[in-house]
Amino acid sequence: MALIVRGKRVFAMLLLGALSVCIALLADGCGGARQDAHEPEGNFTVRILRASFPAHQSIARPTHLLLRVQNTGSETVPDIAVSLDSLSYSENYPELAASKRPIWAIEEGPGAIAKRLVPTQTVSPAGGSQTAYVNTWALGPLAPGHTQTFLWRLTPVKPGLHIVHFTVAAGLAGKARAQLANGALATGHFTVYIAPKPPPNHVDPETGQIVAGAYPSTSTP
Repeated sequence: MALIVRGKRVFAMLLLGALSVCIALLADGCGGARQDAHEPEGNFTVRILRASFPAHQSIARPTHLLLRVQNTGSETVPDIAVSLDSLSYSENYPELAASKRPIWAIEEGPGAIAKRLVPTQTVSPAGGSQTAYVNTWALGPLAPGHTQTFLWRLTPVKPGLHIVHFTVAAGLAGKARAQLANGALATGHFTVYIAPKPPPNHVDPETGQIVAGAYPSTSTP
């Protein structure tokens, strides 16, 4: 019986110790620092050197979206990031597992792909700059005068006329804000028409080269 009582006392002491640690962590913010605790607050001036996304695309034909951003300010941008909106749409068909459906399938996002310990085949690598936000990618600090390139490899899966909005940020917590030289937000958009099928190709009889045909009308289907 003494051993059992001693065991209960030890267990009670351990439980009290764990509760004390828990209370201390709660006082400090429930187990860790806030996400924005170390993000400096302020505006950081950037310039969008290039924003490229083909205006004419077609179903199942891979394409690229590219954004090149330069830090034109005098301070290092804490964490240069880009958010892309409208890569998906909402569908209301019953019994869908998720209402969000892709307009473009993301085959590969910005950032280096993490090396694997064993040989394997990568299917749709996400890119090393993914964040906890499903539509935001970050490439880390950006020194004054330096440039960072965001590149996505996408495959269109839904035909029609679509508008894709992008926003450049200086951090992920909202305290560090990216702005253009005139003080405006560093945002933009692409207007893209996705054809239901690729343009027909033909062989040039004079050169023997394959020549891509013209896309169909870009008006809304």
